[in-house]
Amino acid sequence: MVQPGIIEKRDFGPTGMRFSVLGLGTWEMEREGPAAVKALQRGIDEGANHIDTAEMYGSGRAEQIVGKAVKGRRESVFLVSKVLPSNATYEKTLEACERSLRNLGTEYLDVYLLHWRERRTPLEETFRAFDKLVQGGKIRAFGVSNFDVKDMEEAVQIAGPGNIACNQVLYHLHERAIEYDLLPWCVTRGIALVAYSPLGQGKLPANHALRDLALARNTTPSQVALAFLIRHPNVFAIPKSSHVEHVAEN
Repeated sequence: MVQPGIIEKRDFGPTGMRFSVLGLGTWEMEREGPAAVKALQRGIDEGANHIDTAEMYGSGRAEQIVGKAVKGRRESVFLVSKVLPSNATYEKTLEACERSLRNLGTEYLDVYLLHWRERRTPLEETFRAFDKLVQGGKIRAFGVSNFDVKDMEEAVQIAGPGNIACNQVLYHLHERAIEYDLLPWCVTRGIALVAYSPLGQGKLPANHALRDLALARNTTPSQVALAFLIRHPNVFAIPKSSHVEHVAEN
């Protein structure tokens, strides 16, 4: 039996919830089947209470895997899923959320995100649906993903200060553009920044400089890369792994 691990928990934006700084990503996890379920369960055992998924991942199959992993322990984790821009109209957002809830086998999401922005559907419409879902107890909070500063300014103007929980973006050692404007913008407004692909989709651990640094620190390249991101008190990271050993390493 794995003893519960200790991972630092931080306030997740203005939600009042405390998420583990290292969460569990699930992109393409639907390809792994039972191994993915075990990997997620190991992550939860290690103290990762933040699980991120999306309706787009395997057309809902990744959500189903997450549902299997959290069955019987739903109250110990925070579930985040995302609605596709093509489903981001008022009615379709409500329908998409219900599908995600069925896939996950839960009655509510802790945070629901707009996966990215397309101009065809006004943000007002999506956020109106999010508000409806909050009022109905289907979600506890909402946020966005892949938004730049200009998009974030508009989102806060529409949703109101203190209502955007997070912005989930690409961020790793080789992709640091957000440090110049987006990250400080989110910090000043108390919005969490969630880094997806924090290991550069598996490419970073092969970096020679990173390997040398890890060797000098008696650690691993992946651990150094993740530690670099979460050194900032406003940043959370959601590395994905379908292997128990990699989850434990993270």
